[in-house]
Amino acid sequence: MDIADLLTPDGVIASLRAPGKKQVLQELARRAASLAGLHERRVFEVLLERERLGSTGIGMGVAIPHGRVAELTRLYGVFARLERPIDFAAIDDRPVDLVFLLLAPESAGADHLKALARVSRLFRNAAICEKLRGTDNKDALYALLTDGSASAAA
Repeated sequence: MDIADLLTPDGVIASLRAPGKKQVLQELARRAASLAGLHERRVFEVLLERERLGSTGIGMGVAIPHGRVAELTRLYGVFARLERPIDFAAIDDRPVDLVFLLLAPESAGADHLKALARVSRLFRNAAICEKLRGTDNKDALYALLTDGSASAAA
């Protein structure tokens, strides 16, 4: 599974300004709902429910909020590069500035886990994270995310 299977150019937010975690999740929910044809509130509630279990901040300035939504028929991704890092209660206590939202159907099972692993692998690549932080051009961000998925899978 490649990042391009999850993410479209419309799923990239090049410069998101938000004062905190809740506002980031609201904006990601808004974009994901638009892409997937869902109600924004439904997506936001799924994200909040997952965050209550523990932060999806995986460290190194990255968060991967995710959840399952019964109404979906496929996986969806949304990426946001934040204008300023925010506290996300990440496992390393560092603020987050790169966020990749992943939504999956309730029935996704192993596909959801494979997608999470794929996204996690991408963001463990420090060089890719540095490049993502170095541009606020939407097309460049999309290319880095999807090109990175091809090279990391090889």
